[in-house]
Amino acid sequence: MESESMERAVTFNGTYTVNDIHPCYELHNRTYVFTSNPSIICVLLYVFLGSLSVVTICGNLLVIISIIYFKQLHIPTNYLILSLAVTDLLVGVLVCPFSMAFSVTSCRYQPVLFCKVRGSIDVTLSTSSILNLCCISIDRYYAICQPLTYRSKINDRVIGIMILMSWAVAAVIGIGIMIADFNRGNCGQSCLIDAVISTLLACVFSFYIPVIIMLSIYLKIFLVAQRQANSIQNTTCQSTKSGATVSKMERKATKTLAIVMGVFLLCWTPFFFCLTFLFSINAKVSLPVFEILNWLSLSNSMLNPFIYAFFYSWFRSAFKMIISGKIFQEDFSNSKLL
Repeated sequence: MESESMERAVTFNGTYTVNDIHPCYELHNRTYVFTSNPSIICVLLYVFLGSLSVVTICGNLLVIISIIYFKQLHIPTNYLILSLAVTDLLVGVLVCPFSMAFSVTSCRYQPVLFCKVRGSIDVTLSTSSILNLCCISIDRYYAICQPLTYRSKINDRVIGIMILMSWAVAAVIGIGIMIADFNRGNCGQSCLIDAVISTLLACVFSFYIPVIIMLSIYLKIFLVAQRQANSIQNTTCQSTKSGATVSKMERKATKTLAIVMGVFLLCWTPFFFCLTFLFSINAKVSLPVFEILNWLSLSNSMLNPFIYAFFYSWFRSAFKMIISGKIFQEDFSNSKLL
């Protein structure tokens, strides 16, 4: 009975209540330790999460090697994709393994320096990933909506500034969260309001503002693309074939934008909604649910290579050459990617 009552009393930062013991851990002398006899569920859980981490690393590594090796891909737009891939690679290397190891351990109940640093890295990389996605949407806006002035406005220098700002803002937010967490631990209950404010501000700058920017940009892109398609259709209204081609273009543009924003919002919205709305009203959320939402958001780093690279035929060609090992046999850096 004492063990059961102790288990039910455990809370995460005063907000998340643990009702069930993690399948890979057991309560021993009021401390959660890794079980000596892991269940099948525990093994399958770690195999699944480990596979997610490996796929994230491999997918983003393919993107990084492709952009660095093939000279055809040395264009400003791809430098943004490279920055995104580096961020997501670090998520797979640093965040995912540590999230696996510390899902339910002393980090959840007795935060120490290492746990706070790990949380700061998590916030920094996740924020950087989101901000890089936002920069990519800005680049696409100028490419589609202002094609005549695109090359003059979006050059290597501008792209470098966008990448630098993305990482700098992400680092400031990550370090700020860690400092706020330290202050809360030092001064106790009096820092609760400051912790809530810092969390809400971090979510606003890390997620909500970039989302509003991306939604507005992609909506503008869609409207411009649709207007251009209608203009083409009007000038060739006698041709049924042209009308069918335009209709196909519209459907493809709509599908691509829906996939890009749909996957992003599907992965990130539940986590940030839980973190902001439920945290602000001090609602109780079970830790397993919070962990599922956290891993759902991290999975976006695995999906980004498929969304932003696999849609382009030249990336697919590059991936095939890398996976087949051709680039290790002779110099293909100047190859024409189709």
